[in-house]
Amino acid sequence: MQNKRQKESPLYILMISVHGLVRSKNPELGRDADSGGQVKYVIELAQALANHRQVEKVDLLTRVINDSSVSEDYASTEEILSKNARIIRLPCGPKRYLRKEALWPHLDQMVDQCLHFLRQQGRLPDFIHSHYADAGYVGRQLSMLLDIPLIHTGHSLGRPKFDRLLKSGRKEAAIEKQFNFSRRIAVEEDVMQQASMIVTSTRQEIEEQYGMYRNYDACRYRVIQPGVDISRYSPPSRKPINENLILLIDRFLVDSSKPIILTICRPDIRKNIKGLIEAYGNNKALQALANLVIVAGSREDISTMDKPQQQVMNELLLDIDKYDLWGKVAFPKNITQDDIPELYRYAAKTRGVFVNAAFTEPFGLTLIEAAASGLPIVAPNDGGPQDIISNCCNGLLTNTLESSDIAESLNLALSNREQWLRWSKNGLVNVKRHYSWDGHVKKYMKEARLLLRKDRKRMRRKYAAKFNTGKSPMPLAKIALVSDIDNTLIGDKNNLQILITWLRNNAGDMVFGVATGRPLESAVEILKKNRVPFPDVLITSVGSEINYGSELTPDIGWANHIRHQWRRDDLANAMRDIPGVKLQKPENQREFKISYIADPALIPSVEIIYQHLQALNLQAQVIYSHNEFLDILPMRASKGHAIRYLAYKWGLPLKQFLVAGDSGNDSEMLIGDTMAVVVGNHSSELEHLRGLEQVYFAQKDYAGGILEGLEHYNFGKPVSPVLEKMDG
Repeated sequence: MQNKRQKESPLYILMISVHGLVRSKNPELGRDADSGGQVKYVIELAQALANHRQVEKVDLLTRVINDSSVSEDYASTEEILSKNARIIRLPCGPKRYLRKEALWPHLDQMVDQCLHFLRQQGRLPDFIHSHYADAGYVGRQLSMLLDIPLIHTGHSLGRPKFDRLLKSGRKEAAIEKQFNFSRRIAVEEDVMQQASMIVTSTRQEIEEQYGMYRNYDACRYRVIQPGVDISRYSPPSRKPINENLILLIDRFLVDSSKPIILTICRPDIRKNIKGLIEAYGNNKALQALANLVIVAGSREDISTMDKPQQQVMNELLLDIDKYDLWGKVAFPKNITQDDIPELYRYAAKTRGVFVNAAFTEPFGLTLIEAAASGLPIVAPNDGGPQDIISNCCNGLLTNTLESSDIAESLNLALSNREQWLRWSKNGLVNVKRHYSWDGHVKKYMKEARLLLRKDRKRMRRKYAAKFNTGKSPMPLAKIALVSDIDNTLIGDKNNLQILITWLRNNAGDMVFGVATGRPLESAVEILKKNRVPFPDVLITSVGSEINYGSELTPDIGWANHIRHQWRRDDLANAMRDIPGVKLQKPENQREFKISYIADPALIPSVEIIYQHLQALNLQAQVIYSHNEFLDILPMRASKGHAIRYLAYKWGLPLKQFLVAGDSGNDSEMLIGDTMAVVVGNHSSELEHLRGLEQVYFAQKDYAGGILEGLEHYNFGKPVSPVLEKMDG
């Protein structure tokens, strides 16, 4: 077994972390609510994994930002982290910086950009690791589309945050308006269902936070305590503290000799700065005992900050005034990342304490940093702090929903000198023992390798009886054959068998797809009945649905794309005024398709139907085929639009597509830059295409016409050797 493991190929790991300001040099942690501990974690994880002997390459994908209000570093498409690791920045929505709640409408573009990026690499990653719900949305789609395992780290979860915000007194409507929790929670449910492994920091995170979700499955979770680079942090005895920083803090304080209660967090309502000030402001004994130092990121002008941050900052200043804490609270404006280790050391020198007053805390990076500086901690009795204090024995857990509990814990932490010294020493010793990157990566790689072995077994079972013996060919394919089913692919059994042999010979380099007016279930049934190898992609319901492979993975991006201006109920009502049409059976009606049987003697022209709908301000595609069927689709939906969408999404040029059809609903996919084949038994509806460049009218019918088209275009491997083999 050991020799077998040694022969395993080094891994290519794709990490995704979409939101915030992501860079390795001088990270702007705390600049806003989206640039916090997650940014630091994913960068250090990428670097630590890349140093492992079993890892060949780590790519961390994030969003490219070209905005004069932020550093031009975020506009760079590539940043090298180490020999085997880099940050890749891809387009996702507007070029300007956006808060994470505003990114949701643009995440489908991130999916497409990731696919383009992978095509350029010439290989697929061994697994994908997504961070937070937005990257989880992207990672889930990539995992389904590419049939690659997904590892996910939530960092924080919507349900417990929503629950704790409600308990803090906020109104449900206001919470939803600010954070869009309903969409986030729905995505988290989907990610939990798709992910092969979910990495958490603590057992409590699994049971009490993930356990709140419908798709919770305990078998998917692995506790891997985060690694932390503590090389920058040390106790105050090691070296002198920066005098400029001391002056920066002390200028706020009337009596700077008192211990410091230090908090460092983003200006985010969930960090509960308000509750901390209330705890301090209502407790005169605590005010007499210590000063309060609040570092809520760096700022130039509160009025230029985002509204949620402005609200936190304005309330902070109002509460300082409300409790008359001037001279007791330091609230510095410009604190750099280089200043942070000095702040911990200064607080430790004063025999102070670090407090994290957040409503909920999945991990708590600042708690580890404080421990590595010899500074005892007070933290929420929730999530990561429970394990940190259990491992490090360097402070107290408290109920951060009650300000009086926070005050009581701070008083206890500051009142016992012997206990303070014991906690300080414990933190310094135990943080090194429990929170190193080497330990994290060792366990991570063990779990990842186990996951990949299980996945290889799954793939062998999945493809045992199929002609395409690997993962989806979509990302790296060089050509694509897409055919209508009825009266094109199906109809001539002998030539169909020849075409199937040709498909087998071209498997790997080629995508095989079908494009049909049939609904998905009917398309699958007719393909199985005729023993056609299962397609890599199925465009069904006249181009209103796209699914992939035998798992029938839906293309979520396509559904979101065609939803634009689609008013199904209004369209169905409007069509009641059109003579000569009758709704088809319920199984032929889809979310993005309304299908009718048409009486050619009574139905008006397609142009008149368009005019009728447009007069009612309704936008739709009207497709009439075989002088019998009428389909109403979204404006963006059709077989032709679907083909072009696939070309864009997968980075395969349209000129590398050969498409074959026989009727009017194939018309749009047969024109343009594709290589088109009209089979000999085609409907008269396609005669207007005759003579167009790259539209070949075959003499032979059905699959024979497709084979004729393959030879005409010299498409893929030659058909002639296949014919000779069949004759032999």
